[in-house]
Amino acid sequence: MKSLFRVTATAALLAGTAFTPALAQGYHLFSGPTGYQAGDIMTHLSVIGVIPEDIDSHITQVPGARLGISAGVSPELDASYFVTPNLSFQLIAATSRHTITAKGGGLGGATLGSAWVLPPTLTAQWHFPQFGVVRPYVGVGITVAFFYGISPSAQLLGTSDKLGLRTAVGPSFDVGFDIPVQGNWSINVDVKQMILPTAARLNHGAITAMTGLDPTVVGFGVGYKF
Repeated sequence: MKSLFRVTATAALLAGTAFTPALAQGYHLFSGPTGYQAGDIMTHLSVIGVIPEDIDSHITQVPGARLGISAGVSPELDASYFVTPNLSFQLIAATSRHTITAKGGGLGGATLGSAWVLPPTLTAQWHFPQFGVVRPYVGVGITVAFFYGISPSAQLLGTSDKLGLRTAVGPSFDVGFDIPVQGNWSINVDVKQMILPTAARLNHGAITAMTGLDPTVVGFGVGYKF
């Protein structure tokens, strides 16, 4: 619920800021030029902040304990293909590193290890008509999060084969806007909310844990339209 509230509030804030002046002038959300044409390709290079929420996290064998996942920062590259002036499909590529901790249940803030996550995301985006220089959009898609480079805490786990993370699959929601600055270049602001339940295993499965990563991903970058 907290994840859905956050993305809804973010979307409402961006949409309200963007559309209030336009609505006052009789602006139509589904008609008018978007600044794009069918066949256009838009790419973005962004810096993103990945903020996991650890929803409904628990460690099965340790009552009161839960997993904690640190936030991460990484570059992101995406590409969108416009099927129509309003509809595009976007694929993103990014990877970020996160620290995994165990909290509560007498475990304190013990560090279990760290892992890299690769979450390719395919999103269908609807681009609203441009007003002024702002080109807003919303989207919905699917994310598959692969974990790799898993490094357990040597002090706690000892060997590298005692920590595992299950691949996570879930929906994602997207809201953002582009602002053209010169020629085909633009500035992009984007917020994604991903719903990603996953499981962790410790000591070859002797201890298991579940968590809803549900990361909020905030990005700022530059774009180029081909």
